[in-house]
Amino acid sequence: MKAYRLVASGADGLQRRDEPAPTPGAGEVLLRLKAASVNYRDIAILAGVYPNKQGVIPLSDGAGVVEAVGHGVHGFAPGDAAVSCFYADWQAGPATAANHAVSLGCERDGMLAEYVCLPATALVAKPATLDFAEAATLPCAALTAWSALFTEGNLRPGQHVLVQGTGGVATFALQFARMAGAEITVISGSEAKLERAREMGANHLVNYRETTDWASRVMEITGGAGVDVVVELGGADTLEQSLRCVAVGGHISVIGVLSGLEAHISLRHMLFRHIRLCGITVGHREDFIAMNRAIDLHGISPVIDTRFGFDEAALAYAALPRGLHFGKLVIES
Repeated sequence: MKAYRLVASGADGLQRRDEPAPTPGAGEVLLRLKAASVNYRDIAILAGVYPNKQGVIPLSDGAGVVEAVGHGVHGFAPGDAAVSCFYADWQAGPATAANHAVSLGCERDGMLAEYVCLPATALVAKPATLDFAEAATLPCAALTAWSALFTEGNLRPGQHVLVQGTGGVATFALQFARMAGAEITVISGSEAKLERAREMGANHLVNYRETTDWASRVMEITGGAGVDVVVELGGADTLEQSLRCVAVGGHISVIGVLSGLEAHISLRHMLFRHIRLCGITVGHREDFIAMNRAIDLHGISPVIDTRFGFDEAALAYAALPRGLHFGKLVIES
């Protein structure tokens, strides 16, 4: 089979190889890959920011067809369509050191291969309404947005959500917030992307390049009340403004660090306004299954910017950091 492995840090570290297809052992499923998607985390792993297994097969997100199952597998049979789980061992409940120890494409071989062998508990059924490329966008970006809004953010209908940007997590957050009946403000540095966000249901738009003090503009939009949930994707350069425009008792789901890992903030906002600040690292399998039911029920279609061929994986890796995309980048097998 064809498989990509990370043999070193940097652009030349992604190498395609020919190697034998794996055989499923007890409790395992052999999946024939149909599509995988790229996340910013994958760029960081390639750059050497994340410690990872030497020679690991990259990418946490993929969807395919079950080719074979090992002894003792229940719930999957050859011919079934399935999607990978970001964390192989996080079935349900709160995050722990144990269930966060192994993630696909980093500590364990990921999805960028023609055949992938995973524990049955690290897979979920593909949503019936999605094709394989759409389903391949779900494990990291969609589940992160779901966790940010519902599992941790406790979003309710009528509340106000601030979404930063228009990448994979952001577009899913916009879709899920709209599904939940929330009011939505999107900030972006691109008027064209803001217009697309409006078409997807955003109620308010702020161009942060034109309005550098975008927190003040968000406070104006909310009549001084602030937003209930912030989907914080920017990191160092955005967190301080997120704290300024979240409501008293509001929630900030910290997901991205696109502008850096070190943020200098004033604690007075958190202390005197009862703000909840929570780091989000994707989510668990039980939430994944619930999210997929919602996707099928509400007819939510993931936004895919570009579909690359399997032999074009390096192009997908190169395209993501440029930030020109709206939605997700997918590699099809």
